[in-house]
Amino acid sequence: MTRRAALASVTVATLLIGLKIWGAWATGSMAMLGSLADSALDLAASLMTLFAVGLAAQPADDDHRFGHGKAEAIAALMQTLLIVASAVAIGWRSIMQLGIDELPTRGDIGIGVSLAGIALTLALVAYQRGIVKRTGSVAIATDHLHYQSDLLLNAAVIVALVLDIYAGLHGADSIFGIGIAAYLAIGAVRSARAAVDMLMDREWPDAKRQKLLAIVAAETRVSGVHQLRTRSSGVTDFIQFHVWLPPEMSVAAAHDIVDAIETRVAAAFPGAEILIHVDPAGHYDPGHQPEPLCA
Repeated sequence: MTRRAALASVTVATLLIGLKIWGAWATGSMAMLGSLADSALDLAASLMTLFAVGLAAQPADDDHRFGHGKAEAIAALMQTLLIVASAVAIGWRSIMQLGIDELPTRGDIGIGVSLAGIALTLALVAYQRGIVKRTGSVAIATDHLHYQSDLLLNAAVIVALVLDIYAGLHGADSIFGIGIAAYLAIGAVRSARAAVDMLMDREWPDAKRQKLLAIVAAETRVSGVHQLRTRSSGVTDFIQFHVWLPPEMSVAAAHDIVDAIETRVAAAFPGAEILIHVDPAGHYDPGHQPEPLCA
């Protein structure tokens, strides 16, 4: 599923690059050039994503017992570096263009190319949104962000050309180019945060953790939970925690309870790797306080 989404991104990026090369050549617009650079980076990023989701989908092996999911985060981080480099180049070129008394031309071609780009990108982001909702893929989510920004970039190119060519506001094209560069840089920083969080095994958001604890608390014979640890790697979640059960309970009975909890947790978090340890009620290692349970 994620591989199909990555292939769709590569196809759309290739089409957009072809259109925007023609548009930038015909118009001489800095905003169009910035949009072209963004699409070229989108293609590079989509190729990285295609490779990363293929690697991340490989099952665990002897050398990677937890799977290959973090390949997605590495690809997402590399994408952000490309975006920042592009933003700096576009911003600098636009600033230099401010001092040149030269208007962009052929606004009709630039606007037509941008409208075609908007149509293609709308179709892609709608498809990507569904894939991200179903899989939680951080690489596809980062790719999705790139193409969402493309919608704004194409709209900005249209406005810049209208103001510069038809309204006579010289410099609008360069100013929009600077704005596009700033927007790309801000988006890159946001994407980098999500990738770094995954690489650093950041804990789940509190709402997601509370959902997990509520499922555990539904088992009335569990009197406490501690050493709860959660993380995500690619599209796979990892969950581990200790539960308190009555000390006099047999191993077989405790095993049945843990199996039941695992089944409910797996239903709520499909594909998750779950590890549950049983402790006698009241026991926990120093430094690991029990989690509050609310059934």
